[in-house]
Amino acid sequence: MESITIALVLLLAVVLSGTLARLSPVGIPLPLVQIALGAAIAGVTGSAVQLDPDFFFLLFLPPLLFLDGWRIPKEGLFRDKAVILELALGLVIFTVILIGFLVHWMIPAIPLAVAFALAAILSPTDPIAVSAIAARVPIPGRLMHILEGESLLNDASGLVCMQFAVAAVLTGVFSLADAVGTFLWVAIGGILIGFGTTFVVMKAKYYVSRKLGEEPGAQILISLLIPFGAYLLAEHLHCSGILAAVAAGITMSFAELRGQTMAATRMRRYAVWDTVQFALNGIIFVLLGEQMPGIVSGAARIVTETGHLHPIWLIAYVGVITTALAALRFAWVWVSLRFTLYRAARRGEAIRKPHWRLLAAMSLAGVRGAITLAGILTLPLAMNDGTSFPARDLVIFLAAGVIILSLTAASIGLPYLLQNLELPPEDDHLQEEDIARIAAAEAAIRMIEKLQHAMSEGRTDADLYGEVGTRLMELYRQRIEGRSKLGDEAELLRKMEEVDKRFRLAALRAERDELFRLGRRRKISEEIARKLVREIDLAEARYGF
Repeated sequence: MESITIALVLLLAVVLSGTLARLSPVGIPLPLVQIALGAAIAGVTGSAVQLDPDFFFLLFLPPLLFLDGWRIPKEGLFRDKAVILELALGLVIFTVILIGFLVHWMIPAIPLAVAFALAAILSPTDPIAVSAIAARVPIPGRLMHILEGESLLNDASGLVCMQFAVAAVLTGVFSLADAVGTFLWVAIGGILIGFGTTFVVMKAKYYVSRKLGEEPGAQILISLLIPFGAYLLAEHLHCSGILAAVAAGITMSFAELRGQTMAATRMRRYAVWDTVQFALNGIIFVLLGEQMPGIVSGAARIVTETGHLHPIWLIAYVGVITTALAALRFAWVWVSLRFTLYRAARRGEAIRKPHWRLLAAMSLAGVRGAITLAGILTLPLAMNDGTSFPARDLVIFLAAGVIILSLTAASIGLPYLLQNLELPPEDDHLQEEDIARIAAAEAAIRMIEKLQHAMSEGRTDADLYGEVGTRLMELYRQRIEGRSKLGDEAELLRKMEEVDKRFRLAALRAERDELFRLGRRRKISEEIARKLVREIDLAEARYGF
């Protein structure tokens, strides 16, 4: 009962955090509200949840990494692959080395291998936190795609580097040659296992669905189990479960393009995964807040033992590390931009140097979030000989402090940096959307014509099929004609579509209000009311509301 109560309290705190964040007159990032709620829970109960690092790692990381790989826009990932790889791999290694030595130099009580583990887990960034912070200021689409792609890859690279550093702490042995060979094995093996697991599961699922029909609930459960299966299988074979989860998510996104899943399954699954992501991200930050009192006291004790007479040095350490991370990121982005401009000039392309504020925003947007927090909380409690893991509370405190400070700095700085900023031109996807809609409409017309002939052949009521088919095809032809217009005519059409959308939404909401009124007055049954309201909800969802 105690475990169930704890889980319910954590979920309740996540729910309350969203309400409190919306009520705040100041744009406070949701993770900061969740941390504060966790600290309040610890203050009221006077105790903290006892976390098992292995269980924590398994419960939180595979689904979050899987979802990142599943939902990340692949076209943006491939278009900006050079920049993303430079940030996700080069910057991670750069950060691990320099920040690791900096932390060990500042705090000799933290062994070098532990300092490298801290630096590795501080390297992943969190685009979800960025989008929440800058909700009141539009983030350039391309910048957001780069941040999402970087986060997907540096989550994996940072966590793998942390695992190597922790292994070096536990064994006391580190060989660069052995590490490179092991890294290649765990990386390639993890990716192949993630791909293979998803491929086999999806093939089996499609086969069973084709033979026996599709059950949406079962399909959703399968999608929830895939990341855990890929992770556990990879770990059992001594490969990277982290990379397996990411690879499984990417494979899932490509498997979905086959279009062999029912529409109802896709809609319900999307809602379930949104809830899972919100709950897991929120619980991680609430748990951090709940652990903070114990972490702070343990960190203060270690700082005192290093010769610093006051725990105020903890704040100084957090400030130095956060500043160093931002400075390293700015330097890396600046150098990367110079190389990008140089390559563009060599190709004879027109060069437009971005404003310095965009570079600063790119640097400030590298906030740390759920993955960093989940990773640092999985540090072992004890060494192989049973002694306590060195400086564990201190490095957890430093990581938590960097998360809080980077979130706060981005919350204050990003709106200023992005306000009225003239941005480089981005690709216009309207034409691409028009082409896709025209192609879809033409395919629909061909299918209606084919079905019309097949269903009306030899029937006495053939005129009925002809009339219905003609009416539907006329709707699709109007769509093709409208999407084929250019210039002022196209702009006028888009304005008309916007007006049409507003009229349709108002009409749908009036329909729904009337159905609820009829249901309350028992003029229609509850079952009929639910059915009709669901149809209206689906129609409204089509317009993005």
